Amino acid sequence: MNLRSQIVLSCVGSFLMTLPTQLFPLSSSAQILPVSGFTAEPSAQLLTEEVRQIAQSITVKVLSGRSGGSGIVIQKQGSIYTVVTNQHVLTAGKGSGYQIQTTDGRIYAAEVVRTVNFESNDLALLQFRSTGADYTVASLGTSSTLKPGDEVFAAGFPFESEQLGSAWTFTTGTISLIADRAIEGGYQIAYTNPVEKGMSGGPILNRQGQVIGLNGMHAYPLWGDPYLFTDGSRPSTAIREIMVRSSMGIAIDTFVQLAGGFSNPVEMPAARVPIAPTESSAESETQEGSVTTPPPHQASPSALPVVQESPILSNPRSEALW
Repeated sequence: MNLRSQIVLSCVGSFLMTLPTQLFPLSSSAQILPVSGFTAEPSAQLLTEEVRQIAQSITVKVLSGRSGGSGIVIQKQGSIYTVVTNQHVLTAGKGSGYQIQTTDGRIYAAEVVRTVNFESNDLALLQFRSTGADYTVASLGTSSTLKPGDEVFAAGFPFESEQLGSAWTFTTGTISLIADRAIEGGYQIAYTNPVEKGMSGGPILNRQGQVIGLNGMHAYPLWGDPYLFTDGSRPSTAIREIMVRSSMGIAIDTFVQLAGGFSNPVEMPAARVPIAPTESSAESETQEGSVTTPPPHQASPSALPVVQESPILSNPRSEALW
């Protein structure tokens, strides 16, 4: 073998040895979250319809008093499911009790997980028990490799004041900005997907069907100025303009890092009377918690009961994002 061949083989060998690290960078903190849906393995790209089906299967509606938002099923332990959502979705309900409406239309009593400190980030966890139905758990990706131009998908239950109910929605778009640090609430991902009130807490997914963030802030806020970094500084005019015209989300890596110690389910409540008892729902109530099964024509996620929003804010400087 001549000298030239040796040099070529040496270069190619060096490239192959470093290839996995370059192509598939992983956050070390992402490996400690005990979520059954977490995957560290890269997945093949899916068709848009496949991503849509995944998004619909993992997205739930969060009922918080007279208001509502969205959430993501991120863990199952026995019969107990854990849902991540935005804190402002729960705050709007003023602690009046929380419920989860799943993709099959059932409504479960939910309890807040208080063992995780999300600090000032707009995140919260809920848990509900289901012994009679199985639900899909989200696969969590990483937001560390996102870059402007990457295709992303957003899902949730927007509040529709002019229609009965709140239809599940799936939108497409691209990443417009990944800020080098988060603004108040932990928001760091700017993306072009339309996000409406009610979609807060819903998933942002990549082409592999993995959750890489949570919705929480729609474009062009009507009042307030949420574009303030957590260190008190403000983004440049150019960066702020991108943020203003984009939806803003919380990176899933932020959740993973803060929820790394989370594992134990909370004590679940005893069976309760459904919100709006009907002949069919009374027959379907079980000892797995408060669960209401709607009539057959209401089983679709697009035919859910009316949820009224309440414009109550924990921070009066910013608008209701849900």
